[in-house]
Parts: sequence; structure tokens; C-alpha cells
Amino acid sequence: MPQLPPPGTRVSLRYRLPAGSTPPHSDVVGHLLDTGATVRVRNRHGEVVAVAAQDVLAVRVVPEIPVRTGEIRNLEHAAALGWPGVEQHWHGGWLLRYGLGSTRRANSAVPLRFTSFSEIAAVADWYAGRGVPALISAPDRLLRIPDGVPTDAENLVMTRDLDDSRDPGDIVLRDRPSAGWRAVNRREVPDEVLTAVVDGHVAFGELAGAAVGRAAVTEAPDGTRWVGVSSVYVSPDARRRGLAGALCSGLLAWGESHGATRGYVQVVAENTGARALYESMRFVVHHRSRYVRAEDLLARSGQLG
Repeated sequence: MPQLPPPGTRVSLRYRLPAGSTPPHSDVVGHLLDTGATVRVRNRHGEVVAVAAQDVLAVRVVPEIPVRTGEIRNLEHAAALGWPGVEQHWHGGWLLRYGLGSTRRANSAVPLRFTSFSEIAAVADWYAGRGVPALISAPDRLLRIPDGVPTDAENLVMTRDLDDSRDPGDIVLRDRPSAGWRAVNRREVPDEVLTAVVDGHVAFGELAGAAVGRAAVTEAPDGTRWVGVSSVYVSPDARRRGLAGALCSGLLAWGESHGATRGYVQVVAENTGARALYESMRFVVHHRSRYVRAEDLLARSGQLG
């Protein structure tokens, strides 16, 4: 059998059909789900093709289908509602979020509608009035960053369809972080920031007293209901036991029970361990995002179009 790339990779796979078939082989293009004794590939229609490993004749990695700008805008909108801080304000096409200064995500402005750079000065003033730096979340294609303007914390936004319809299992789900949840995830993010969600649902999962995470279900303008998984932590002495994957699967199942049909995660690009985990769960990169300071954009205003 040819060597297969990791699960989550988009491939073109040729496989042998039963003896006597005409033609003797077939092909499927889609994302690898499993690479064991049975190789499974999900095609673009959502159908899963299962092939015995010994029947795989050839495999070729295929570039991802380009994502439309509108799809990025819709997902970023749902994600912003799922981590909105404690105060939100629309200014033109920008959604401004304030989260008591805790986490960049909850204290940044994101361009979700058609925007102009002329609005950035007002964005900076809004954050100055709250005593925090004015950060811009800049997703691919939604904001052009001029050459030479520094950026920080590039994130991979990874997505997958939900079709498992499985029970959350042994995960304990609550509507706010418990003392046990806090004992594993020691980041000092206030409860009011963690539990905030706009027009959606939020849950905090715990597994075996050693793995915790957060999930939020929100709806994009195109009607797609998304579940975003975040704040996933595993106690150091409980790692490499599959707890992170089991926890995330349970959180996705919870999201599906609340009407979500797609899931997303946001992973710092340098976090290769987290990316490998999510790729093993069939997440693929949808687009990228990064942070930029409003003051740096304003300083280069001569280049902004």
C-alpha cells in the first residue's frame, strides 16, 4: 500500500474494486478520515468512502479548495459572537469587543462587514477610553495589512463538518467554569469573559478531572450554526492518554446537540502539537488570522487604501 499522509489531508485516492468489476478500479477525492486497516475518505458531498488498506493503489495530496471571502467573513462573524468579551460595539463594519483586558481575542476589533481604514482612528479611541491597547484582528482577505506593519500571534482557523451524532460520553458539562475546571486551566480569565456569548450557547467540559475545555455555539449571517472549541487544557501528568481528543469530541457532540453543523478551532500557528491533534480529528485549515496594533496601522495611514 502506498504511504498515506496524515488524517485531515485532502487527497486523490485510487483503489481496487472487487474482482470482475469494470473498470477494475475507482477514484475518490476528499479528506482522509482514517488510515488504518480501513482507509476512509470523505468527499465534497459529505459521503464517506471506505476502502480496505490492501486495495489502495495510489494516493496523491490535492491542494485545498480555495475558500471564498464570504465564507471567511461568515465564520469570523460566528467566532466573534462566540468570544465577544463583556462589551460589544459596532462601528461601521467593525465589531469592537472589550473583555476587561483579558485575552487578545476578547479585546480586539474585527472587520466583519465592509469596512474602511478611515474607521480605525475611531476604533483606537474606543479602546483608549477603556484603558486597553487597540488591537485589530485581521483575518485573511478581510483586511489588507500594508508591507512593513508588524503583526503578532498568527492563528490557523481550522474547520470540519459535524456528522458523528455521538453522545458526549463521560464529559461533565456545565454552563460556567467550576473550581475543578479552574484547577486544570489556570489562566486568569474572568468568568464573565469566559461565559460571554452573543445569541448562542456556551458550555464548559471536564473529563477525568484532568482535561477541560470550552465550547460556544453561534450562528453566522448565512445561517450556518458553528461550535467553536477553545481553552483546551490537559494536566501535565495526564497527557498522551487521548484525553484531549476525547474531550474535544464530546464538546463537538454537545455543539451538534445544540444545532451546530460545523465546528472550528483557532490554533496559534507555532503550536504544532495542537494542530496535530485537530488534524487527527479531521479539522483542516480554513484561513489564517493575525493581530495588528491600530497605532501601527495609523502610523502607516499613507499606505492605506
